[in-house]
Amino acid sequence: MKKIISYFLLALILKLSTACRPHVSLSGATIPIEAKTISVLYFENNSSLAPPSLSQRFTERLRDMVSQQTNLALLSKNGDLQFEGFISDYNVNPVAIQSNDQVGQNRLTVSVTVKYSNKFEISKNFEQTFTRFADFDATKNLASLETELLTEINRQLTEDIFNRAFNNW
Repeated sequence: MKKIISYFLLALILKLSTACRPHVSLSGATIPIEAKTISVLYFENNSSLAPPSLSQRFTERLRDMVSQQTNLALLSKNGDLQFEGFISDYNVNPVAIQSNDQVGQNRLTVSVTVKYSNKFEISKNFEQTFTRFADFDATKNLASLETELLTEINRQLTEDIFNRAFNNW
């Protein structure tokens, strides 16, 4: 009888210890084990200077990242975990002046305000603005470089957002 009780207690302890453990994906992300779905709402462009395609490209990049880095089902809305927000800033400023008072480098900066909601771990919820930039030679036309620069900025922004939500960075 004591042996049966010992086995039962051992099984109960093992069950409880694994049930409370968060799920870790292949990317190293910590995701609540109860979470099965995620939604990434469309990030509207609230910046007057950003190209019209930036919202769509950013939203798709974030959706792709969570689809590739987690095993959560992507929903259009009301996921167990949810991202929403907007493009809050897009600007170009000179950052390097050459010796003859001419601009040598310009900086393209993009900011995204993100609200992350986690139905199972409310302490992980956040609202934060993420900013990234890329510098380019001032003698080059931004229009000819914009797609390439925005691809890199979007990659960096989505990595920052993903890491903040799932790796607590």
